[in-house]
Amino acid sequence: MTGQAKLLACLEAALETMPARTREVFLLHRVADLAYPEIADRLGIDADIVEREVAEAILHLDIELSRMMQEEEA
Repeated sequence: MTGQAKLLACLEAALETMPARTREVFLLHRVADLAYPEIADRLGIDADIVEREVAEAILHLDIELSRMMQEEEA
């Protein structure tokens, strides 16, 4: 498996461990390229919550990807 394929597999696994709403908000922002107000309207939540969820998702991915990469090196 190539380095990119491993990273993609780790990313998918990390996304699956994320709370459902956090994952949904993150994917709407980063994949669907929606702005915070658009996501807030779509999900019926406040834009501040969207901002917090995106930040939590990024932190979660950083921690999980780092952990997975360390496990792979061991």
